[in-house]
Amino acid sequence: MQRQKKDNRIVGFFRRLWRWLQRAFSGSKRELSTVLDGEIESPAKLLRQAFFRKKTAVIALVILVALFLFALLAPSFVALDINYTDPLQQNVSPGYSLRAVPSGLKKEIASIDGFADFTVGVSKGGKLYVWGNTKNRLQKTDMQRIPKQVQEEGVEKAAAGKDHIIALTKQGNLVGWGDNSCGQYGTESVLNALTMPQALAEGIDPNTVQSITCGYQATALVTTSGKGYVWGNLNAVRNLADFQGIEGVKQIVFTNAAAVALLANGSVYTGKTSLFQEWITSRGKSGALETCLSGKKVLSLTASNKCIALLLEDGEVALSGVFENGEEVFPTLQEGEYFTQIDGGTRHFVGITNLGNGYAWGHNGYGQCEVKNSKKLTEVYAGALQSYWLGDEGKLVQSSGLRGYLMGTDGRGRDVFARIVHGGKTTLTIGGVAVLVSSLIAVVIGCVSGYFGGGVDTFLMRVTEVFSSIPFLPFAMLLSQIIKNYNVSEGMRIFIIMLILGALSWTGLARMIRGQVLAEREKEFVLAARAMGVKESKIAFRHVLPNVVSVILVSITLDFASCLLTESSLSYLGFGVQQPRPTWGNMLSGSNNSTVIQNYWWQWLFPALFLSIAVICINVVGDALRDALDPKGSQEK
Repeated sequence: MQRQKKDNRIVGFFRRLWRWLQRAFSGSKRELSTVLDGEIESPAKLLRQAFFRKKTAVIALVILVALFLFALLAPSFVALDINYTDPLQQNVSPGYSLRAVPSGLKKEIASIDGFADFTVGVSKGGKLYVWGNTKNRLQKTDMQRIPKQVQEEGVEKAAAGKDHIIALTKQGNLVGWGDNSCGQYGTESVLNALTMPQALAEGIDPNTVQSITCGYQATALVTTSGKGYVWGNLNAVRNLADFQGIEGVKQIVFTNAAAVALLANGSVYTGKTSLFQEWITSRGKSGALETCLSGKKVLSLTASNKCIALLLEDGEVALSGVFENGEEVFPTLQEGEYFTQIDGGTRHFVGITNLGNGYAWGHNGYGQCEVKNSKKLTEVYAGALQSYWLGDEGKLVQSSGLRGYLMGTDGRGRDVFARIVHGGKTTLTIGGVAVLVSSLIAVVIGCVSGYFGGGVDTFLMRVTEVFSSIPFLPFAMLLSQIIKNYNVSEGMRIFIIMLILGALSWTGLARMIRGQVLAEREKEFVLAARAMGVKESKIAFRHVLPNVVSVILVSITLDFASCLLTESSLSYLGFGVQQPRPTWGNMLSGSNNSTVIQNYWWQWLFPALFLSIAVICINVVGDALRDALDPKGSQEK
């Protein structure tokens, strides 16, 4: 029985709220309708007609609704890991060229290599191709500007690093291009770097070169006799000096910050630093490398950012390093199937089996582990976040993985579009809740003060003056700084920012409502309601307040734009929502330096564009509502 009474009270509340909204926007059914040109038109219809006569307002409303739907619905379809960073995908410009293999290479691929945001390929005819994000705007380099010597002599082998390319020509010349500030190529002495050995700079027989590998500002070359050469940035690859002049080496590869060598005796060498001590194999073994090998020979070594993988002579794969949480460590093969080739990207591995099937495992955030085994595959190469599957005669059968970024990446390798999508939801939510809080306070104080007057009016207006005298932005910054000193969760921090914005921005609307209520309370319908014995609180909030809702509606619309700008200003100054959680404001804050502004325009343009569009559209709609709800203005028009 009590539950039924409670349900009835809830239903009654919503019915009263609906009738209040009807009076506020459409007028009472008992009121006389306005007669224009012999037709009876309600106030709501007049409002719609006046508003939709303004084409700019209609366009702004459509854009604003689309923007809200985008901010509310798009995060469900665009994934974002706010803690994700990728130093190999920093400052990638907008576009979809990261997986665009040149047409001249697709039918005669000899090799493909990629370490970061661009990839190099060598054709069987010795021609070199480069694709992806090839321009380094800060260093003023373009990896597609292949040196004339390379074009004329042809290429035997080539490798791509973070910001440079090394090519071995058919005449035995090692040619590098791109960034050379850390000794990536050439014999010029560089601080805290190993330079290319003079013997290599003078030329080497291409037939004696086993492999060339590039990493993060470092390069390694291994000869068929087992001698290894390394050069590059000692700060980026901290164990690089341990590999200088190494003998008896079969292969050298690079993780994100270390060099790893496969020695001729089958052991793994990581320099003076003990790395990769624990291993697991695709057939369920685990422990030290010797235990996993069980006397088997190692055919090849490959690496990802944090892992290395060994291909054993019987097709088994041994893996060591830091695996991606929740991601597949090894694929499941068919009975009698084993790997014949493996390669590693930034966060994934790929492999070909004896049956011609392709497998990929590890991080699959960009679809780089997707493969269709519709044709027999013969070779596979891994780019940074791509996979390239080859068939007979070196023809590209399929490719998978990251194609590019709609709006580029920021200085930490994060997708700008994904952060705009999720940042828009945060920014609009904060602005909306702040407006609701401030409007609720303003309606209560303004209506009570204007209707009851006297001492109540004096007291509430003095309180309003106190709040209006507080310097808004410095006070909000001070409160935000105080919050930093306490162990407050990110969600609670955002909630507090909403309350701060709402609690400090209601004074102007409260004064406006008070002035309107002062005029409305002197009209005859108020006197009639008092004569009928209606309570004063009901007269104030159920009869007087609906008549000033037009002022409230316009003010809320315009205040919403102000709250968006204020939240963005706080985030821009570092006192609002903090990184890595995105908002449009703190995304602009991350672009607050001359280097980004001059070289990486997409990092500040897109968040500024979305914020500007939202604010402009809200202001246009608010102005149109103000004109439509002004009877005198409507008559003049």
